[in-house]
Amino acid sequence: MSMADYSPQAPGAVVMVRPHHFKPNPQTASDNGFQRAGADGDAARARAEVTRMAGTLAEAGVRVHLFEDRSERTPDSVFPNNWFSTHPGGHVAIYPMYARNRQLERRWDIVEMLKAEYRVQDVIDYSGLENDGLYLEGTGAMVLDHLGRVAYAVRSNRTSEIVLERFCAHFNFEPMIFAAADRRGRPIYHTNVLMCIGTAFALVGGAMITDPARREEIRQRLAESGRDVIDLDPDQIDNFAGNALELRGRDGRVLALSRRARDSLRLDQIARIEKSARLLPIDVPTIELAGGSVRCMLAGIHLSRRTAKEEEATP
Repeated sequence: MSMADYSPQAPGAVVMVRPHHFKPNPQTASDNGFQRAGADGDAARARAEVTRMAGTLAEAGVRVHLFEDRSERTPDSVFPNNWFSTHPGGHVAIYPMYARNRQLERRWDIVEMLKAEYRVQDVIDYSGLENDGLYLEGTGAMVLDHLGRVAYAVRSNRTSEIVLERFCAHFNFEPMIFAAADRRGRPIYHTNVLMCIGTAFALVGGAMITDPARREEIRQRLAESGRDVIDLDPDQIDNFAGNALELRGRDGRVLALSRRARDSLRLDQIARIEKSARLLPIDVPTIELAGGSVRCMLAGIHLSRRTAKEEEATP
């Protein structure tokens, strides 16, 4: 892939976590409208889905760092994008999490891997704000426009405006917070279920943004950046079509999303996406019982890799 195809919006490497005791999290069921009530899940099947997904991404040329989680205390560990994010210039953020058992997902071996293999200048840790009842669940709570420097965030108990403001001040983003609800009137818990921002397109569940003026403002901000803004209807959002992530593969950009999400898209929407990114559908039906899909399973790495000499010099 040539440098002309490079985009800071599309990372070429990801962190994934393969759980050994997966199940839908009872501590998040009350506000996650995408989680299937009463679903037990199947740990072996979930582990196999993660394995296949990591292989599919690697075949496409995405660098995958796959970590194991053998703890029975962290049922949502398959969604690492909520507790950390990485940023160009060597910056890492660690986030405060709403559910008690999700706070246990933070793993310093992952941070140490990032330091060893990538150029990390600093780690900004917001997790102590949990003691004040303040939460910001990473790139679930925020969908980041790395090109336009805007952090889009749905207002929820997983997104403190105080922490959002601090993050934006540290990382040079403009916060754009808004209210959103599903067709049953339940508040949307995470922004990344209704919005995906790629390099040349954006997928947005506009009907779920409750304020029409704010909805139009968001659409205009995305269109001003030259993106094709593709509206997703509530059925498509329910099928996780908004929960996708653009990545940089060997032969160009790809859009990682679940097969269920891809199957919900219309042919004209697929054609508009594939002008700039090839669809990469992945089967994760067991994982989706927990209320998240492919995007939630991926923590993108927006850091520069160390050279071989630098890696040798790292203690």
